[in-house]
Amino acid sequence: MIGWYDGHMQGKGFEKRLSVGGKSNSLGKVDEVVKEILGNREFLVALYDCMFSDDAWVRMRAADAFEKVCRVHPDWIKPYIHRLQSELSASTQPSIQWHIAQIYSQVSLQNSQKKQALDWLRKLLSTNEVDWIAAANAMDTLAAFVTRGDFAASEFIRLLKIQQTHKSKSVVRKADKHLDIVTHS
Repeated sequence: MIGWYDGHMQGKGFEKRLSVGGKSNSLGKVDEVVKEILGNREFLVALYDCMFSDDAWVRMRAADAFEKVCRVHPDWIKPYIHRLQSELSASTQPSIQWHIAQIYSQVSLQNSQKKQALDWLRKLLSTNEVDWIAAANAMDTLAAFVTRGDFAASEFIRLLKIQQTHKSKSVVRKADKHLDIVTHS
């Protein structure tokens, strides 16, 4: 078992590896970092810290890796939810937003966390100026909350109607699809 300091210091190596690919949408060495973290949970703190890098591309890749770890071990991410909500929910970086939305659909949330997540998703979708991929993932996540009875279908419909005016055709199609499902179930 490694100590917090050692795990935290590993982040310097993660940040360097996540910067590979430069300024591009390439995920670079994300899969390599995910594999390493899945082999040692204590490195997760170092990955989380990479989401605060000065480099937006590192933040994007770190958020992607964090969400990929969540797919395999949502229980590993659960202790980070409070921090994620208090430290990252104000981020306007679309890649942070869409990965937070994905994480909310995968992790079991406490009631207070769920309320905060729903408020954040509602705010994100209350404008058609939201980034297209953040909007798409937020709609998918809210749909899951509606299905579980945690979010009112009528409120979801209102938000979907806003997204039907989005400039992205893919967001409009996704809003149409969700609207069709929620109004016919």
